[in-house]
Amino acid sequence: QVQLVESGGGLVQAGGSLRLSCAASRSIVRPNAMGWYRQAPGKQRELVAVVTSGGYINYADSVKGRFTISEDSAKNTVYLQMNSLKPEDTADYYCNIKEMPVGRLDVYWGQGTQVTVSS
Repeated sequence: QVQLVESGGGLVQAGGSLRLSCAASRSIVRPNAMGWYRQAPGKQRELVAVVTSGGYINYADSVKGRFTISEDSAKNTVYLQMNSLKPEDTADYYCNIKEMPVGRLDVYWGQGTQVTVSS
């Protein structure tokens, strides 16, 4: 099992920045994928950004050029730097980690952290 603890959410004005952190309780087994999802009220949860142990990074079109995902394996932590925030970025943000050793897929979710962007 892996426990994920998220932090960094809050209230920010449009154009501002926030950095989300997701700390895992232990080292993440490789290969893996670490990502951030978000869910706005009344909407489905959507992928925001993902980084894999193989170095693949992908972003939702709506955040490209504004958000940056990174990970620090020494700290078992994945980050989401969010710049130029817009009101439409308002959502609960969830950390997601997938461990994919041979023959298995283990998926873990954080508890969520709220991001509110005021206009």
